[in-house]
Amino acid sequence: MTTVSPGTSVLDNAAWESLTGPHARFAERYGQAARYQPDVAPFYALDDPNDPAAWKDLLELTGPGAEVAVAGPVPAAHPGWRLVDEVAGVQFVDDTLADAPAPEAVRLTAADVPEVLDLIERTRPGPFRTRTIELGGYLGLRDGGKLVAMAGERLHPPGWTEISAVCTDAAHRGRGLATRLVRAVAHGIRERGETPFLHTSAANATAIRLYESIGFRLRRRTTFGLYAARIEV
Repeated sequence: MTTVSPGTSVLDNAAWESLTGPHARFAERYGQAARYQPDVAPFYALDDPNDPAAWKDLLELTGPGAEVAVAGPVPAAHPGWRLVDEVAGVQFVDDTLADAPAPEAVRLTAADVPEVLDLIERTRPGPFRTRTIELGGYLGLRDGGKLVAMAGERLHPPGWTEISAVCTDAAHRGRGLATRLVRAVAHGIRERGETPFLHTSAANATAIRLYESIGFRLRRRTTFGLYAARIEV
């Protein structure tokens, strides 16, 4: 199924657009700052990361001593906050991806979360919480009854859905499982009339080669920053 991509401007601040849009039911918000409920996802967002008032709102939302993950690029200095760490990332958008359903894949549910968390811990595709599975459709592939690969949906700015948690058990790599799941998740996204996109670490050359080879296009480079709230003494 071919879709017409919506405007990409919402992808510049995808977490905020998600939290104030389709994912508002998962949001906690104070003024210009928002976050996902902690057991859903660890992401925070600001209406305008360059506005000092938004960072003050974030401090009100979190309280002193908090550590937050914010997507950038954003300035390193903010009132009440210090930059602890940052990771270079890349954002890809669907360009010529050939989507296809995967009849052998199973839809993962809350009952599968313990097994999902075990696979996430062993493969490290990115953060996953006990209720992350509620953000969208997650598909898995099993071998001998054991979950060996998965992929699903995370951020949801209007018109777009992020493909996330793409991972394969080390013993089952090289079989194209991740590709089948990405195509299948993309198929479901397009069936809703939306467009897939995704993020990965700029250092993950293997994932980047995979995504480019199946039809994703690099849209922009970004930064994922970890900030700590200053404690007043």
